[in-house]
Amino acid sequence: MSHPALAKGAVAVITGGASGIGLAAAKRFAGLGLRICIADRDADRIAHAVEEIARLSASGAQDVFGLETDVSAIDDVRRLHSAVVERFGGTDVLMNNAGVQPGSSMFSPAENWTRVLGVNLCGPIHGTQVFVPDMIKRGRPGLVINTGSKQGITTPPGDPAYNVSKAGLKAFTEALQHELRNTAGCNVSAHLLIPGFVFTELTRKGRTEKPAGAWTPEQTVEFMLERLSAGDFYILCPDNDVPRSLDERRMLWAIGDIVENRPALSRWHPDYAAAFEAFIEQSR
Repeated sequence: MSHPALAKGAVAVITGGASGIGLAAAKRFAGLGLRICIADRDADRIAHAVEEIARLSASGAQDVFGLETDVSAIDDVRRLHSAVVERFGGTDVLMNNAGVQPGSSMFSPAENWTRVLGVNLCGPIHGTQVFVPDMIKRGRPGLVINTGSKQGITTPPGDPAYNVSKAGLKAFTEALQHELRNTAGCNVSAHLLIPGFVFTELTRKGRTEKPAGAWTPEQTVEFMLERLSAGDFYILCPDNDVPRSLDERRMLWAIGDIVENRPALSRWHPDYAAAFEAFIEQSR
């Protein structure tokens, strides 16, 4: 049984909805009878995606539209909200999915950090602050799905701006869910989608064929729907290489750095390599 917010006639707004996980979610929601608005940065890509989604909608193009939106700019998000209200009357499902990962280093130009944090962290904050108060007022079952990352939990070296953005999004989504469940009369819940290795534009890196270890966006969305129906807050996705048990051990080791007072990121510290491998072996 699907989540009650994913009902025929409900309205879903998906940022980063013109490709990857966002587009796969939009198509799946349209197939369930939802009315869809996608937001993205490229007009041509939006138009193509809207055509694809409309083909899966029982009502066709009248129940699907897209809007160019920079989620890092709150005025753009307000404009998106106004357009959805005008077209569909309100929102029942908000998927804050837009993300960028251009790569970063600790001393990358400030503009690079600003862009990553603006889209990946401020984008969901803007979406939540603009859309969710009205979602609560509607009194209907509602969902906020924020697309996080395992890198926001284990924070591996190599891309600190992305890690910081996704770690912040994890903390924000946890706080949001606490707020929602303690709001009288609120039927909206928040959920953190934590994808595994998914073959999207963000991870393609010049490859034209999906690596064997990666999931497709469609597989990721199917898993998300299954776990939303089960009521999961943390939707921790496996992939074809990494089972949940391995993710759990990696995450437990990461928090253990604090509990055991180990060096920061000890998983990648040569003095702790053997201890980490022994810890991982306990899950096999």
